[in-house]
Amino acid sequence: MKNKQEKKEVKKVTFNIRKNANFSEWFSEIIDKAELADLRYNVKGFVVFRPWAVRCMEIMYDLLEEELQKKGHQPAWFPSVIPERNFRLEGEHIKGFSPQVFWITKAADTELEEKMALRPTSETAMYQMYSLWIRGYKDLPFKMYQRAQVWRYETKATRPFIRSREFYWIEAHDCFSSREEAEKQVLEDIDTTEKIMHQKLGIPFLALKRPEWDKFPGAVYTIGSDSLMPDGKVIQQPSTHFLGQGFALTFNIKFKDRDGKEKFAWQTCYGPAVSRIFASIIAMHGDDKGLILPYILAPIQVIIIPIVKNENKTKILELARKIEKELIEKGVRAKIDEKEINPGEKFYFWEMKGVPLRIELGEKELKEKSAVLFIRDAFKKQKIKQTDLAETIKKEGIAFDERLKKKADDFFKKSIVDCNNIDEIKKALADKKIVRCNFCSIGKEGEKCAEVIEKQLLASVRGVRHDKEEKTSGKCAICGKKARVIAYIAKSY
Repeated sequence: MKNKQEKKEVKKVTFNIRKNANFSEWFSEIIDKAELADLRYNVKGFVVFRPWAVRCMEIMYDLLEEELQKKGHQPAWFPSVIPERNFRLEGEHIKGFSPQVFWITKAADTELEEKMALRPTSETAMYQMYSLWIRGYKDLPFKMYQRAQVWRYETKATRPFIRSREFYWIEAHDCFSSREEAEKQVLEDIDTTEKIMHQKLGIPFLALKRPEWDKFPGAVYTIGSDSLMPDGKVIQQPSTHFLGQGFALTFNIKFKDRDGKEKFAWQTCYGPAVSRIFASIIAMHGDDKGLILPYILAPIQVIIIPIVKNENKTKILELARKIEKELIEKGVRAKIDEKEINPGEKFYFWEMKGVPLRIELGEKELKEKSAVLFIRDAFKKQKIKQTDLAETIKKEGIAFDERLKKKADDFFKKSIVDCNNIDEIKKALADKKIVRCNFCSIGKEGEKCAEVIEKQLLASVRGVRHDKEEKTSGKCAICGKKARVIAYIAKSY
């Protein structure tokens, strides 16, 4: 009796998690129960990413890299260490990153003559090489990216996938012959975020030009893609930076133009953090039973559950293996669960892992040459012919991802509210909303109003829309002076 009670209690903890009641607890629990990461690594701020999460993120890398290469980027791998002299060449850059840098000062027992930084980002590593490779206008545009880890000594509270001291991303670094071309690249980067993160993975975002006081160190301006978590906090997703010619001047990246004159390149950089995007996928699509992974992303798109009895066990397993083989041959990531446990436990387990579709095969299906198809997000079952499985699954997969995107879009749209004064802003933030309001400026003259928001409301000015122009219609919601921009305000991670 005791064992049955313990088993029941384990199921309750594992599969009955209330997301809306306490999102923070839900997020931590699902990371543990779905075996996405393990926090028990004995260095603070560093986590172990487990196979299910890594398999998802590998697919995300492939999606992003395919899009980048389609748009003319080439892959490269650069060293993880940056000599101090490189890092200190660009004053604003080092000032911005210095508090977060991990420094290497010894090799074995030998003190290094020059300490090296574990890259917090790769501008100062890559651009010294760009100065050797770029010679003339025919070398431009020069578009290169790398799949990489970066290390930052985060002093804020760390959370798996959201904020840690080591994270996984792609960084693209591009050079152009003109400002106009470089600024077109900024828009192209936003388009890449739209096509992959939003259209394919179902995570909506706002492309916001950051205030002057919050731009990337060394950039002329920064565009951050802000997504929303269920607790009302925004999380910065891929950001793109217009660097102007500052780094080109520092690292001597110049080219001989068509007129025979030497000119300095115009530069941009783009950084989609794969681990952070995965955090949004967990948070946005998951429910009280666990993860819901987009069909395009799921390591297993279809789990096959044989429901066997002794007399027909062999035949049902043979049928399941035949269906698995056929689906894999047609490009579906399918797998049979042959564990010797009852079907209900298998259902719970794979629902919690977020597998989009499930095929159930039992005595009745064997006899009727049919299959039961379960759809994870809708929690519905349908009976289909075995001969129609592959075609039906592919159609259902497309519809599955469209439903996830629509649900996320509806949530995101309802979460942006207009406010006219600080009291309305305070209420909206308490209601877990993103605020849109008239604001004096995202230049230096707006810093005082931003300080009021930070100190009184524990929120921040995220910026203004870069992808479209929004006209002001009144005074700044904070200081009452003439508004020059429509700004977005939110709490953030």
